[in-house]
Amino acid sequence: MLDARDARPPAIVHWGADLGDLSPESLAALAGASVPAVPPSSIDVPLRLPLLPSFADGWSERPGLDGFFVTHAPYAPTGWSVASGDGWISVSADGPLSVTTRLELSPEGVLRVRHTLVNNGDADFVLTALDVQLPVPDRAREVLDFSGLWAHERRPQRGELHQGAWMRESRHGRPGHDDAFLLAAGKPGFGFRDGEVWAAHLAWSGDKRVWASRSALGPAVIGAGELLGAGEVVVAPGAEHRTPWLVAAWSDRGLDGLSDRLHPWIRGRNTLRRPRPVVLNTWEAVYFSQDLETLGALADAAGAVGVERFVLDDGWFTGRRDDRRALGDWFVDTGVWPAGLHPLITRVHDAGMDFGLWVEPEMVSPSSLLADQHPDWVLGQGPTWRFQRVLDLANPDAYAYLLERLSALLTEYPIAFLKWDHNRDVLTPNVAHRQTTALYRLLGELRAAHPDVEIESCASGGARIDLGILELVDRFWTSDTNDPLDRQSIQRWTSLLVPPEYLGGHLGDRDAHITGRTTDLAFRQITALFGSAGIEWNLLHATDSERDAIAAWITLHKRLRGLLHTGRVVRADTADPAQLVHGVVAQDLRSAIFAYVTLETPQAALPSPVRFPGLDPERVYTVTPLLTGPVTQDAPPPWVTAGSVTLPGRVLSEAGVAVPLLKPQQAALFEVTTA
Repeated sequence: MLDARDARPPAIVHWGADLGDLSPESLAALAGASVPAVPPSSIDVPLRLPLLPSFADGWSERPGLDGFFVTHAPYAPTGWSVASGDGWISVSADGPLSVTTRLELSPEGVLRVRHTLVNNGDADFVLTALDVQLPVPDRAREVLDFSGLWAHERRPQRGELHQGAWMRESRHGRPGHDDAFLLAAGKPGFGFRDGEVWAAHLAWSGDKRVWASRSALGPAVIGAGELLGAGEVVVAPGAEHRTPWLVAAWSDRGLDGLSDRLHPWIRGRNTLRRPRPVVLNTWEAVYFSQDLETLGALADAAGAVGVERFVLDDGWFTGRRDDRRALGDWFVDTGVWPAGLHPLITRVHDAGMDFGLWVEPEMVSPSSLLADQHPDWVLGQGPTWRFQRVLDLANPDAYAYLLERLSALLTEYPIAFLKWDHNRDVLTPNVAHRQTTALYRLLGELRAAHPDVEIESCASGGARIDLGILELVDRFWTSDTNDPLDRQSIQRWTSLLVPPEYLGGHLGDRDAHITGRTTDLAFRQITALFGSAGIEWNLLHATDSERDAIAAWITLHKRLRGLLHTGRVVRADTADPAQLVHGVVAQDLRSAIFAYVTLETPQAALPSPVRFPGLDPERVYTVTPLLTGPVTQDAPPPWVTAGSVTLPGRVLSEAGVAVPLLKPQQAALFEVTTA
């Protein structure tokens, strides 16, 4: 509800619970009743949070717009106008700068807000901030966001929202492994299944800030905006600047209620062109040791177990024998591939799979022909990162080179998929905006020229997962770790915002390459099942029994894929942090798939009955164990021994059923179907 009735700047009166079908008289009465009192030692009019707050409104917190004309002329707005349509409102502030704020509310309950600034003056305007801020009620006293590091992304952190600001800034030139990701403010104690929560995400792949704040004099807010360096964005006379979208949602059913709004909205905007194919990626299978004989045999093994897409990772281009050289020389290495990639692709196709290729276009090795020939295309003079530097995508010649090279590869070879990597922070001041906008343009041009090619966003794992780039890619590489213990948490929290079909999860080796942890095959299979499933394991080293188990797992994933990639993601709140319960429930509530996971030794010898959330309380369901890791007792619960149990959904959701006593770092998979 937006109050734009008078000469004061328009302000959001309410966003959250549905207030019903209010008459114009009730709307006016609510808006009037929402005007606060004037506190002592304050401005002499009621303080509200306008769409674009400033000192002129008495707002002493972070301003919505900040910057200056190079002539230091004033730029305060002189008036406002409002337009509206089906599901959107547009508010324009007039003056030397005109700022139009567009608000869109989707049928799913997702709110999008962005600003567009136009310079109506006769001098350049140096923009330092143009942010979106939304009010939240005073009862939203607890904040959840995320941090992390390489191979350990999306680590939740939560705490009380005191007076002042909880500010998160990203200066990586990408969101980063420690990306705040989704900031949620809610009533203290909110969980997955209950509690009132307001959340915001900035759909942007560059530098940004996200914050929540409470003031002693004004409302609490959550906000976000692009983090601009000094002089990074200068708006010339007659030009405009448009901010990224702030994507926000409210729920009175906890964090799962946010996913219930965000997932269908994302699915409606980013329609997948085909079911997510089961992938085999060669990275942890062979690393840089590439040859036709080995990879041809690996392709045959992958096809035999049911893999649908074979992705050749780093090491295929000229001179690339390790990660210290050749990045940027995007030509097939004829020393390794004398006939090009055609013989390998033929083997891949003969095995029943399509072919994908790894690239990292935004970076360049100092030891490369590209850097030798075009040093002016290289950004930064500081330390290298993974022995590479950043290519200046805003340089027209560098941009044209990448577009030509990638297009040439996609034209010569039948490539169905690009794994697009980004393995370092930018670490050059005042370039993140131009790098990000150039990246978006490059991806857009490639997609337009090669519409059948799918693209995965990888940034040394999960350092660039956001809704801005999701409009241009088809998959995220969720994290570089394939360790299922780490992946359980990473996938759980990443899927709070992003539907699981966009999140790549691979079945790795018995001994995880990054952590060295040894895990059971069933635990790895159940973990990788919930997402865009794949394999990152040298199947030539797997035993016959392991290959049989992998083939059965792929068959199961294909059978459940329609449910996993369209259903509602649900997560139970468990009393013991060593135990997780999560699943996917079909939209028609007729079927579901659940995982029960033991991360470590449980607190009690006998776990509490596991409840399956999200089922129809009036339907009757049959629960069937599908896959279970090693257990610690000889006699599992009788219903498991019998093979199934049939109970009403209300019983399964509220009372639950006994589960096998799993060892630490194990999982059990249950299918739930209408009886």
